[in-house]
Amino acid sequence: MHIGILGCRGIPNRYGGFEQFATYLSEELVRRGAEVSVYCSHDHPIHAEMHHGVRRIMVYDAERWAGNAGQIGYDLLCILDARKRKFDLIYQLGYTSCGLWQWLLPKDTPVISNMDGLEWSRAKYGFFARKFLKWSERQVAHRSDWMVADALPIKEYLDKTYRQPSVFLSYATPSVMESNASCLSQWQVAPRQYMLLIARMQADNHIEEAIKGVLASGIDLPLLIVGNITSNHGKALSSRYASEKIRFLGSMFDKGVLDALRTGSRWYFHGHSAGGTNPSLLEAMAASSRIIAHDNVFNRSVLGENAVYFRTPEDIASYLHSPEPMECWDDRIIHNKQKIVNEYNIATLTDKYHVFFKEVLAAKGKKSMT
Repeated sequence: MHIGILGCRGIPNRYGGFEQFATYLSEELVRRGAEVSVYCSHDHPIHAEMHHGVRRIMVYDAERWAGNAGQIGYDLLCILDARKRKFDLIYQLGYTSCGLWQWLLPKDTPVISNMDGLEWSRAKYGFFARKFLKWSERQVAHRSDWMVADALPIKEYLDKTYRQPSVFLSYATPSVMESNASCLSQWQVAPRQYMLLIARMQADNHIEEAIKGVLASGIDLPLLIVGNITSNHGKALSSRYASEKIRFLGSMFDKGVLDALRTGSRWYFHGHSAGGTNPSLLEAMAASSRIIAHDNVFNRSVLGENAVYFRTPEDIASYLHSPEPMECWDDRIIHNKQKIVNEYNIATLTDKYHVFFKEVLAAKGKKSMT
């Protein structure tokens, strides 16, 4: 079974959620005997042809200087290349710009599309961009053999909107986190003596609300923020709030360091609101973090009662000013870790994907189920 994975900027992850997911899934599928190729931006800092048994196909990506137009071009080049590869199956991550090019996908190859979150609802997009994203979502939905939802609310939306084959397959993360506290000294912090937020710098991740809530609370702990501050939103936030209290650490992709930061934090903020199950949230759960999450249906579908929630900076300030005793978090942390083992385990999820892919191929008459 030769699988082509399109729609991310490459593996190993140097960007975001899709890239982290593609890294885990592709490596695990290779361990199960599949041949997997992942498309990667030529700007990726690693240029090796193979990564842990996964083939990396480098494609020119002009997004750095051309913005969204560059992303559209990157998707086109990936699809054109995929037409020549004769994959048994194509797994497409997201739909933001590839709706334009769905008609170019090979007709005799099953296409499965992970529909991500409700991209057209995101605050970072203007009116016309949202209209385009809604159109692109519709094109991808109609031209895919199957749609994948990474959260149950997304599956409910897809079933109601398109009434075409869809399946719920969440993201996953390792259940064991590294926790080398010695690396914390580079930021002059000690375990449980700081708060943490890890996110891409964009408005619908509610970073500014977390900052304002921390500042209003009067709590005597610094907030460490991990994320790319070279984006427009990142530049605005860092220029406005950077201080000894609010520390912007920039982008970071070393898993051991990120695990240590999560494990050592006193509070972990998760402000993502644009839909789907976010890998960084699962990693926080696996790291026994005490999570203060933005209050929306997607975060609640993952965390349930095992977090506290905010909508405004005042919610955060109120909670930090008079938090529950730490022992109240013991059960929440245990339940979150159990969820990672039972529901968001990489090995289990990959087994589900492997079976699902084989069933799709069998239905297309391309491969047997054996």
